[in-house]
Formats: sequence, C-alpha cells, structure tokens
Amino acid sequence: MAGLTGVFGGTFDPPHLGHLTLAEKALAALDLDRVLWVVTAQPPHKPGEPITPVEHRVTMVEAAIRDNPCFELSRADIDRPAPHYAVDTLRWLSDRDPAARWAYLVGEDSLHDLPTWHTPDQLLEACTILGVMRRPEVHVHWDELEAALPGLRAKVRFFEAPLVPISASEIRRRVREGRPYREFVPEAVADIIEHLRLYT
Repeated sequence: MAGLTGVFGGTFDPPHLGHLTLAEKALAALDLDRVLWVVTAQPPHKPGEPITPVEHRVTMVEAAIRDNPCFELSRADIDRPAPHYAVDTLRWLSDRDPAARWAYLVGEDSLHDLPTWHTPDQLLEACTILGVMRRPEVHVHWDELEAALPGLRAKVRFFEAPLVPISASEIRRRVREGRPYREFVPEAVADIIEHLRLYT
C-alpha cells in the first residue's frame, strides 16, 4: 500500500515560517512520505483580492522548501482552469497518481468551516485522512459537524504545531511600511521579495 502524501494548499503570498512549521509537523506527526505544496493561482474564497502573480509565488515556495527533500511544489491549481476547489485538486492529483493516498492538511478553524466548502462530502471521500492542525482558540462542535458530514470524525487526525504569530498579510504590510519582516520568512524568500520589489 502506498504511503500517505500530504496536500498543503494556499496562496503562499508569501510563504513564511508558519507554513513551514505546519508542513514539517504534519510530515512527522502523520507519518507522511511527502508534502505537496499546492500553490493556488486564484483562491475561490478570495475573489477580486489583489494577489502577487502566481509565478512569483511559485518561485518563493520553491526557495522556501528546497532544503527539505520531502517537500515538493505542485502545480495542480496552476495548470488547470479555475475555480480551484480542494476536491477537484485531489481528483486532479489522483488522476496522475492513482496509487497515492492523500492526507489533506488544514487548520482547526478550517475544520469548523468544512461544511461550507464546495462538495465537502466528496472531499472526504477523496482523501484517506484529513490532517488538522490544532488551534487552541477554536472549539469544534462535533455533533454539528457529524450531522452535516457523517463520517468526518473517523477521517480526522489531529497534530500539534507551534503557532507562529505572523500572517502573510502582516508580512506584506510590514514590507509596504518598511518595517522588519525578514525574521518571519526563510532568508531565500526575503531575498526574492527584495529582488522583485514585491509588496511595495
């Protein structure tokens, strides 16, 4: 039986140490063979928001993950038409790797919102497990979630990861305002931000 592959989707604008921490902890805690970083060209939940060109974000992700051989960039949400829903991402990946088993990675806040996602029941069918990073401020109402998505609890595997007190939007704001930000991103990502004059 094939090992588990983590699927970690996001805009990664920019990829930061919080993203790396989540992926590294999931890799170990869920016994994953690898983690695919799926760069979303245009996330359906952020319509109309200004987003850095996708190839710049791809370049930053490649730089952020290059030192970990278990991390791979995936173009699943770049080389196919929008909209890019999680369930369609898993189907696209499965078509190209039928033997793979998928662990879709989310934060506990996303678990709370899962019933509002696009065809969440089909998403659960498409993945072997749902890897959920615990967030202490989120309280999951299992009765409500199970009523909306029967079988959800059996798919969930929690893992712990230290929360990095920074967000991509805060990093972009810091760059724009000329405030320190390099301690929150890999050095190679900071160099790309400066070279391409992103977020200014």
